[in-house]
Amino acid sequence: MVTITEPAQEYLAELLKKQDCEGIGIRVFILDPGTPKAETCISFCRPGEEKEEDEQKSYPHFDAWLEQRSIPFLEDAVVDYAKDSMGGQLTIKAPNSRLPKIRDDSPLEDRINYVLYNEINPSLASHGGVVSLEEIVEDSIAVLKFGGGCQGCGMVDVTLKEGVEKTLVENVPGLTGVRDVTDHSNRENAYFQ
Repeated sequence: MVTITEPAQEYLAELLKKQDCEGIGIRVFILDPGTPKAETCISFCRPGEEKEEDEQKSYPHFDAWLEQRSIPFLEDAVVDYAKDSMGGQLTIKAPNSRLPKIRDDSPLEDRINYVLYNEINPSLASHGGVVSLEEIVEDSIAVLKFGGGCQGCGMVDVTLKEGVEKTLVENVPGLTGVRDVTDHSNRENAYFQ
């Protein structure tokens, strides 16, 4: 679970007091958890902005809400505040934020990202390519965007259908298909012209 040190609690309490909002707290979450681009975030959380499934943790001067889906990735995380010559700096260290911790009940987005970053992208990297999840649309279809050597590549349709879609649908229960939204008209860095 997340540890918020006393100096960090004092700093956050001062920040929250300046918001002039009764009952304001913080929300801790991770964007793109379990992937190389994972980013740990803290935001203000006004009354009513917390999510029903969030886990609440009370501190002497404020409450913190932890995003449910981020909790496994926040294990051993530390929020600290250190004073320096410029005033000070709030730091967040979450050593498990990028580690794949995917379960059968993990959100569809997390399970797709896990397969993209751990199985598909390492193969595409040999051609200088990469693929990322943009969104999930109706009927559980993953909207993907290709980059690097895959953008404008003459073989992208084969890669999409025979490689990426096949791998994702086989490994991510509930996913029904994929769609490519990449603008392939730019062929400057394409692996196959």
